Amino acid sequence: MIRDLPFEERPRERLLSEGATFLSNAELLAILLRTGSRGQSALGLAQMILQQTQGLKLLNEITVEELMSIHGIGESKAIQILASIELGKRIAKAKHVKLDSILSPSDCVSFLSAEMKHLTQEHFVVLFLDTKNYIIGKKTIFIGSLNKAIVHPREVFKEAIKRSSASVICAHNHPSGDPTPSQQDIQLTHRLYEAGELIGIKLLDHLIIGDEQFTSLKEKGYL
Repeated sequence: MIRDLPFEERPRERLLSEGATFLSNAELLAILLRTGSRGQSALGLAQMILQQTQGLKLLNEITVEELMSIHGIGESKAIQILASIELGKRIAKAKHVKLDSILSPSDCVSFLSAEMKHLTQEHFVVLFLDTKNYIIGKKTIFIGSLNKAIVHPREVFKEAIKRSSASVICAHNHPSGDPTPSQQDIQLTHRLYEAGELIGIKLLDHLIIGDEQFTSLKEKGYL
């Protein structure tokens, strides 16, 4: 049984101490199963499942009925496994979804303005792009007061690195409706540009979104 294994060899404990990537397929599956059955550990059950599915090759096609045909796998365990498989599929699919292609500042504003132009606080949003300028992610990095948003380049580019971005476009709204850049906006743009150049992730633009208007700091010559 798993409880009879040395503490450092138990799947849950190994995941906590070493990370999920160091566990075998059977160990990861055993964690999902949580418990074994009479005379069979969770790790043993996991190995039986993998034998039936030729490792991971056929696991994504297994059904509840097929899982329940394995001695020790009841409906609850079968459902847990199928739910985890489906979640894995959706995560893999989400990584490859390209939301849109950005060819101009107006493309970016069209993508963002509906959700940003009526906000009563400044929201600083970053779009993460691939090498062909397709959007691969979007995140609100900071929410500030009516007249100030404190933005740190390290937070912007930490998220960009996490997504393997080739470039970023930053945008924030002016709740007043006037998209004229402040001196603080210009200084921030310079800091973001310099940080991006240093680590090899280009800042393509910094947009200020107002009420039915916007300003591109790139078009204004600040980039």
